[in-house]
Amino acid sequence: MSLFIHILACLFGMGSWVSINGLWVELPLIVPQIPEGWYLPSYLSVLIQMANVGPLFITLMHRFRPGVLNETVVIYVIISLGMVASFLLAFFWKETLVVAGVPRSVALLLLTFFLSTVDCTSSVTFLPFMMRLKPQYLTTYFVGEGVSGLLPALVALIQGVGVVHCNNCTRMINDTGSVSLIYELQAHYQPANFSAGVFFFFLGAMMLVCLGAFILLNYHPAVAREHPNARYPNGVLEKGEAAQMNPTEQKAMIKQSGIKPKSCFGTGTYSRIQVLYMFFILAWVNGLTNVVLPSVQSYACLPYGNSAYHLSATMAAVSNPLACFIAMFFPTRSLLLLGALTLFGSGVGAYIIGMAVLSPCPLLVNETSGTFLIVGSWIFFILTLSYVKVIIGVILRDEGHSALVWCGAMVQLGSFMGAVTMFPLVSVYSLFLSGDPCNTKCP
Repeated sequence: MSLFIHILACLFGMGSWVSINGLWVELPLIVPQIPEGWYLPSYLSVLIQMANVGPLFITLMHRFRPGVLNETVVIYVIISLGMVASFLLAFFWKETLVVAGVPRSVALLLLTFFLSTVDCTSSVTFLPFMMRLKPQYLTTYFVGEGVSGLLPALVALIQGVGVVHCNNCTRMINDTGSVSLIYELQAHYQPANFSAGVFFFFLGAMMLVCLGAFILLNYHPAVAREHPNARYPNGVLEKGEAAQMNPTEQKAMIKQSGIKPKSCFGTGTYSRIQVLYMFFILAWVNGLTNVVLPSVQSYACLPYGNSAYHLSATMAAVSNPLACFIAMFFPTRSLLLLGALTLFGSGVGAYIIGMAVLSPCPLLVNETSGTFLIVGSWIFFILTLSYVKVIIGVILRDEGHSALVWCGAMVQLGSFMGAVTMFPLVSVYSLFLSGDPCNTKCP
């Protein structure tokens, strides 16, 4: 039955970000068919950050009105909303309305906002819910989060999204009465094996699976037997719970333990500086992995070829759940090591950003070693920083329910800061330049 619950936890975690991850990998197929074109990624970034109103509301309610929101009901609502929005996208993603005299994909943008609200809010609801299960299931939940990026990427590969072929074309130029012919290569995107509508049906089905897993986690008798002691989930009471105990009983516990808490956070195991240190790393890592590097991935990888781009995206999606498996067997809790891994991953990320800045002619652009380096960089970047995220999540899980709520809040804060930083650089100041996959010439 333990394996059964691990599978349920994985399927539950899979629903956390599968909708938005799926939308990103489907962009090469969507943008040629909508009026927004390649401005759509910028609009998506803004919509995703606007959707942080969901986790902000949940966090404020938890802080100022604890116990008022029913966590289980909130999760049912957001999973159902994500499922309905995904199915509606399958029918209406190409529909447009004229707004201020210009056709706009109102349905696509509105439904994307709902999906973003679902996924952002999952960070501050799904994680705290996992407190109801034993600690070993939290790592499996993170595996499911990784699968939420892997599955859409694999389906998009089967679909054939973004496959480019260079065809010879002839163009006539009339210059001062003389007509000349120019022969050049033009990029042609191959038709997909199935439509974007079918892909959105797949995303809706994944949300339906997540809903089924959540129902079983709530009502299956085998899951109930795996619950830790409801009042002592980690063998230690949180300070908020301890304050509600009989004063005599509380004094007896303090005398028995003989340990003075280091801070008022969670169980008091970590000092205030250590807690802030973990929160800073969590926000920094999520800002890099969720927003900063994905926003420049095409600029960094496409100059090395279409195969390098798809290989880096796919291997990065594989690296995320792989990092969760590694954390399952090597769950180090050294804050010093986590800091070192964060520095290493950030350094690799800096190399990737450097290649994006140099686009369309980055280092070793015409060499096999350049392709090897950029793909390997993506693998190590995702592998190390995903491992850091999982371990910090496991540490905070042991600090109690409120710690996991703040863990989700830091995830969203980091993503928000990353979006605020990258949106003007990419969309306003055009710091990054993309090359033609067929005609870019580099020395």
